[in-house]
Amino acid sequence: MSDDARAAWPTTPPRLVATDLDNTLLGPDEQVSPRTQRALGAAADAGISVVFVSARPLRRLRELSAHVAGHGVAICSNGAAVFDVGSDQVLAQDGMTAAEVARVAALLRDAWGAQNVHLAAEHAGGFDKETAFTESYVIPPGSRVADRIEDVLTDATLKLLVRTSLPWDESFARRVAEVIGDAGLVADSGAPGLGEISGTGVTKAATLERWAADLGIGADEVWAFGDAPNDLPMLRWAGASFAVANAFPEVLAAASHTCPSNADDGVAAVLEHAVGLGSRR
Repeated sequence: MSDDARAAWPTTPPRLVATDLDNTLLGPDEQVSPRTQRALGAAADAGISVVFVSARPLRRLRELSAHVAGHGVAICSNGAAVFDVGSDQVLAQDGMTAAEVARVAALLRDAWGAQNVHLAAEHAGGFDKETAFTESYVIPPGSRVADRIEDVLTDATLKLLVRTSLPWDESFARRVAEVIGDAGLVADSGAPGLGEISGTGVTKAATLERWAADLGIGADEVWAFGDAPNDLPMLRWAGASFAVANAFPEVLAAASHTCPSNADDGVAAVLEHAVGLGSRR
């Protein structure tokens, strides 16, 4: 990280910091480093609120409960839910109805063949999947499995996940978006071979904007951090945006600032800078 890049960091502290988790705040080991833990605590002490804004579903946020400093809130599932990690409560959700999910599923199967489309659903109660869908993480107890996702849908699907048996490449998320059109919104969090579909209009940025407004905080008082294409709307909305050094090229190009990589505690470095600018209390 060059001295010029650091010299360009803002000189007025934020009221709110919004940060992605995987490959941004979290290290390559998917843990919160000791330096980052200290920086989160110092930010809270200085009156700077921090909110996690992540593609992670509810079930994969509970493991971070010890590291949410004083706020305890995460915007998750690419903006489809607001979750109080400390109290384990869903504060708000904007999920897809069963009919909306069924429409997306039909479009994908018609385009690629039913035998090549494998779906799973994240919801406030957990995770359900089709038999052929492969999940990268431990499937939580109580998850339901069916030949068709329509048979295990709840009233609100926070995120519909899609994999395919067909060959795929880095354009997979774009190809999913082309197939479903306006039936849903596809986010690309950088997970290989995984399409993540939310309801139309549901993004990290939209939910963050509403959350900040409820706190009386405007975009110009927010610093946002990210690494992947699904972070771009949030980075463009915030008054100051930071791409970690390991971010996708399009994210590095779009952010107003850069910081060290997640392996080098980049978000912590900027939080330390913010605290050094003075308290917002």
